[in-house]
Amino acid sequence: MRVLVIAGLMALIASLAAARPEFWQGEWPRTDFSRSAVADWSEIRSGGPPKDGIPALSDPDFVEVSEKTGLGDAEPVITLEIGGDVRAYPIRYLTWHEIVNDVVGGVPVAVTFCPLCNSALSFDRRVRGRVLEFGVTGKLRHSDMVMYDRQTESWWQQALGEAIVGELTGAVLDPLPGFMESWAQFRARHPGGRVMAEPAYNRDYGRNPYAGYDSLDRPFLYSGEMPPHGIAPLARVVRVGKRAWPMERLRRAGEIAEAGVVISWTAGQASALDTARIAEGRDIGSIRVRDAAGRDVAHDVMFAFAYHAFWPDGIWMLGR
Repeated sequence: MRVLVIAGLMALIASLAAARPEFWQGEWPRTDFSRSAVADWSEIRSGGPPKDGIPALSDPDFVEVSEKTGLGDAEPVITLEIGGDVRAYPIRYLTWHEIVNDVVGGVPVAVTFCPLCNSALSFDRRVRGRVLEFGVTGKLRHSDMVMYDRQTESWWQQALGEAIVGELTGAVLDPLPGFMESWAQFRARHPGGRVMAEPAYNRDYGRNPYAGYDSLDRPFLYSGEMPPHGIAPLARVVRVGKRAWPMERLRRAGEIAEAGVVISWTAGQASALDTARIAEGRDIGSIRVRDAAGRDVAHDVMFAFAYHAFWPDGIWMLGR
């Protein structure tokens, strides 16, 4: 956490001087800052790394489940299944890259993970008749990753899947019903599936650079309002649309059927933001969200502060 705190202080100092788009124009000459959905530019801060300092991946290699070694049973993966094409994206890789541009079942997708919000979302990359490729700006808004597309260099809010600055401002990516589960759970259900191979980067994959983060009292680089109802800022919630269910409620119940969805909780997935080695993180469980017909529903498992920041009028499903 020491490195995280130092980086945070440096980023905070830089962000205080950079609360206006003119400051970023030199770094982003192709971005149209005259178009924006951001009312308060001070909400956008540097997270420390520069543009592409966190290198997004494109067209990664995959191996068969039976050939994959080195993953702990409890390690989290993002599962995505489209048209019979089943793939697992280990969080140990996304922690260091945050975005994977891929094609699954013929659909161009962006698989994303923002460690500071615990937000793991997959999107269709087709927007307004073109296929976009995404990278990492190095900026944060409400502690959530700001992505950019390489075609127009518009900025996109990861938690919303929405363009917030640039030519494509107002465009929204279609979410896909991916979800997080443990490597053992994926392997048991999809022995014939494929898993992303280790990228060819010099990274200590499997290490959590945010050790202890999800046990903090306050989130990193966030100055907004804390969540209501006495819910801890870094407590996990399951967001479906504008509704959020506390993970603890789901853990106690095992399964809840409300608001047109069925949400189930199963033990066995390690927190990616707990101990120094992801595989050793405490068990936070895995979530599946399905509709009445049993089909997977797009959702997010994110920290409560981030849900409240982006959905301040959202509906808290507390079961009281």
